[in-house]
Amino acid sequence: MAVELVGGAILFAGLEVVFNRLLSAGVVDYLKGQRLSDELISNLKRVALAINGWLSELEDASYDADDLLDKIATHALKSKVEGAGSTKTKTSKLLSSALSIGARRLYNTRDMKNKLEEIFKSKKPRPRSQTTSLVEESEVFGRDGVKNAIINLFLVKDEGGKEVYVIPIVGMGGIGKTTLAKLVYNDDKVKNHFTLKAWVYVYEEFDICKVTKSILTAITSSNSYDHWANNLDLLQSRLKEELVGKKFLIILDDVWTQNYDDWKAMSLPFNHRAQRSKIIITTRNEGPVDMTVNIPTRFQLKSLNEEDCWQMFAKHAFDNIRDSSVRQNLEPTDKEIGRKCQGLPLASKTNGGLLRFKEDVGEWEKILRSEI
Repeated sequence: MAVELVGGAILFAGLEVVFNRLLSAGVVDYLKGQRLSDELISNLKRVALAINGWLSELEDASYDADDLLDKIATHALKSKVEGAGSTKTKTSKLLSSALSIGARRLYNTRDMKNKLEEIFKSKKPRPRSQTTSLVEESEVFGRDGVKNAIINLFLVKDEGGKEVYVIPIVGMGGIGKTTLAKLVYNDDKVKNHFTLKAWVYVYEEFDICKVTKSILTAITSSNSYDHWANNLDLLQSRLKEELVGKKFLIILDDVWTQNYDDWKAMSLPFNHRAQRSKIIITTRNEGPVDMTVNIPTRFQLKSLNEEDCWQMFAKHAFDNIRDSSVRQNLEPTDKEIGRKCQGLPLASKTNGGLLRFKEDVGEWEKILRSEI
């Protein structure tokens, strides 16, 4: 598996060079100068970008693209040095030849076009699995401080009439934003503080109807709103009825949208909330935070310290190794692996999972030496 991953990484690096060259202004301008259609250039871009998702199937095509770009780059340079007048005809013929050899094999041949379309249809990236509010607290380390700080915003009375309404948790992927939100959501003090609670997974597609229906379903524990799936007015009116005058906590997990108008439209039913209702959003960047405006408090999640990172790694790696002598033999390596995870909870959990049940120090050293 490690060898396959390394191979994929090397191939990806090679393709990335191809993509960068293909999408560069110089190459695009040169192709346009040869009176190639925008559609042809656009198709070449699209195909190259599609290759990124399906490395194994399109490795041969990527080499064709690279050969083609070598020819294009050579002719482009030659044209610049010699001048367009004397070499234009020759360059056009050479480019035409290069296109017939390379580009046709890549995207202009019917078989390749059909193959790409089939791959596109059958190999679409799988959507990320939905998150839930469930959490195994024994597997979480180093987040008590920030968890308690968020909960204090729920429990302490607002001062000066400036209510903290939306609470963002911001951080890179794998840093533990969703896990932190789960810890807050499931805390006993929080359970007793709110009349209504809802956990909604958002991700990239910010469909207002879909998000509103998910909140409504979570709050009412009913799946009877499918016939309203595309009727935002009915969905929001019903959600307003359910929320009016009630103190609620809603978690919007993994928010990507930066469209202010979408956010304002989606949040209209929340305006009828009781005081001290809260919405927590988890997001990877500041865009979704900025669109909510007037947020005095946000939590920028940091990496775990070295000890907490190691504790998380050890929890997953050693969970099924009962022999104390084996554990002692592995400890020097496990400390180094934990350090290499650089405070990222997801890296700690993943590496620990890879080594679960493995008692051979050689297996552990392979993970330690791996650059993946």
